[in-house]
Amino acid sequence: MRWRALVGSGVAVTAAAVVGASAVDADGVWFRELRKPRWQPPPQVFRAVWTALYADIAVSSAVALSKLPRRSGFVPALTANLLLNAGWTWVFWGARRPSWAAVEAAALTASSVDLLARTARADARAGAALAPYVAWCAFATALSTAIARRNP
Repeated sequence: MRWRALVGSGVAVTAAAVVGASAVDADGVWFRELRKPRWQPPPQVFRAVWTALYADIAVSSAVALSKLPRRSGFVPALTANLLLNAGWTWVFWGARRPSWAAVEAAALTASSVDLLARTARADARAGAALAPYVAWCAFATALSTAIARRNP
């Protein structure tokens, strides 16, 4: 893995995390009053999971960037994924649109599947390391959908 690739992916992933987190208001009145499914994890679970997933995305992406040719399309795919990732919180909390957030989460899940496939083409282990990210995005889609249905 090239250090330049790790620094680049680390900066990009950190930027997405900071931009996304800046919209979160898990203690706000609007969110507290939403009807949520019983299976929604507590807020501290989200923090722990996302911290691990962001590290995973940065390292796996650095491996792929180190092995794939420049014109492989990986950088635009990663950029789109991180924009969708950060954008979800702005749609959900910023715009207060759970139904739109469910659609956005589904797009993020599809983008994450694509990112996993692109990464796996470069390195099978790095691709497999993104499986938890795909699973969590699918979970976020289900959770967003459940919240949207409970709060029309």
